Amino acid sequence: MAVTGRLGLLALIGAVVPIVLPSWWTLAGLWGVLLAGVAVDLALAGNVRALRLHREGDASVRLGETARVSLIVENTGRRRVKGRLRDVWPPSAGAAGPRAVRLDVPAGERRRIETTLVPTRRGDRQAVTVAIRSSGPLGLAARQLSRRAPWTVRVLPAFPSRRHLPAKLAKLRELTGQHVAQIRGQGTEFDSLREYVDGDDVRSIDWRATARRREVVVRTWRPERDRRIYLVLDTGRTSAGRVGDIPRLDCSMDAALLLGALASRAGDRVDLLAYDRRVRARVEGASRTDLLPAMVRAMAPLEPELIESDAAGMVSTLMARVRQRCLVVLLTELNPAALEEGLLPVLPRLTARHLVMVAAVADPRVGEMAAARGDLAAVYDAAAAERARADRRRLTAELRRYGVEVVDAPPDEIAPALADAYLALKAAGRL
Repeated sequence: MAVTGRLGLLALIGAVVPIVLPSWWTLAGLWGVLLAGVAVDLALAGNVRALRLHREGDASVRLGETARVSLIVENTGRRRVKGRLRDVWPPSAGAAGPRAVRLDVPAGERRRIETTLVPTRRGDRQAVTVAIRSSGPLGLAARQLSRRAPWTVRVLPAFPSRRHLPAKLAKLRELTGQHVAQIRGQGTEFDSLREYVDGDDVRSIDWRATARRREVVVRTWRPERDRRIYLVLDTGRTSAGRVGDIPRLDCSMDAALLLGALASRAGDRVDLLAYDRRVRARVEGASRTDLLPAMVRAMAPLEPELIESDAAGMVSTLMARVRQRCLVVLLTELNPAALEEGLLPVLPRLTARHLVMVAAVADPRVGEMAAARGDLAAVYDAAAAERARADRRRLTAELRRYGVEVVDAPPDEIAPALADAYLALKAAGRL
C-alpha cells in the first residue's frame, strides 16, 4: 500500500478544523473520513497482482549505441489498473526518459512501454525490478507492488578503431601482391613465376623453370599466409587502471579486435585467451566470418580482476595449447614490478618456441606531467613522471633483449600501432 500527496494535503487542511471547532469528536470524524477514503481507494484500485509482465527487444548493443527494450503489461484481472509504473535498471544501463510513466490497462488488455538504454559500461546489464502503483478513484491511496521482469542486455566492446581497418587492409593488399603497386621480393612463401627483369635478385631465379621455358624465370614471394596468432589479454590488476576515462582493459580489447580483423583477412588463424590466474575467456578455431563476433561475445563480460596475474600459469597454458610456432601478442601493462617478478623469469621459455609481441597502453597524462614546470608541486610531479618514463624505457629495452617486439602507445594510437607492427612482421617474413 502507498499513500499519495493528496492525502497529506487533505490531512494538513483538516488540521485547521480542530482549531476552529476544538472537539475530540471533530478530530475523530476528520480522521474517520480520511481513513474511509483510503479504504475505498484500496478496495476499488486495480489488482496489481493480476498483471503479467513480458519483455522483448534488443539483447545486445555496442557500447555507446542505443538499445530499446519493450515491457508488455497484461492485465488478467477484472478491474482497470490505472496508476504509474517505473522500470528500474542499473545506472550503468543508461535508461533514458522519465523515472516513472503513466499506466492505464483495462481488464483483458495489454500495454507496451518502451525503455531506451544508452549503456555507459561494457558487460551484462540486467533489469532490476518493475515497480507498479495502482491508484484508487479518490487518489488518496494506491496498491503498490514490485515485480521481477528479467531481461539482460549484453553491452559489447565499442571497437572505435574499426575506422582504421580500411587503411590497414590497403597496406595488407600491397604486401600480398593484390594491389596494382605490387611489392616484390618480400615474404618467404612462394607466390608465382614470372620473366626476369633487370634488378631482380639472381638468387630468385628458378633454374628448372628457366630450362623448360628457355628464358630466365624468377620466383616471386609473398608474406606468409595461414600463420597462427594468439592474442592474450591480461585481465589482472594492472588492466583495471584508467587511462583518461577508459580502463586499460578496454583499450587492449579495441587493439585486439583490430588486429584480429586484420589478421583474419590476411588468412591467418587468430585465437584469443583472457587470463589472470585462470582462463576468463577463450576463442579458438573460429572461422574468418565468425572470428570477430566470437571475440566480441567473449570480451563483453570481462572485467579486470584485482589480483596479480600469474605469468607462469599463462605461459604454461599457452605452451600446452599451442604446439607450432606462432605469434603471441600479450596485451598487458609495462609495469616494472609486475613484469620483473612475473613475466621476465618465464619469458625465455615462451620466446624459445614462439615470436612474442607485448602491447601496452601508455598514459598521456605522464607526458603532460613531465613537461610541466609551473610551480614546486609541478616540478615534483615532473620528476616522478620522468622516473616512470625511464623505468618504462628500461623495461622495454630488457624485453627487446629477449627478442620481444614491444608496442607502447597512447590509448587512441595503440590499435593502429599494433596493426602496423603486425604488418611489419609480415612484410619482413618473420611470422
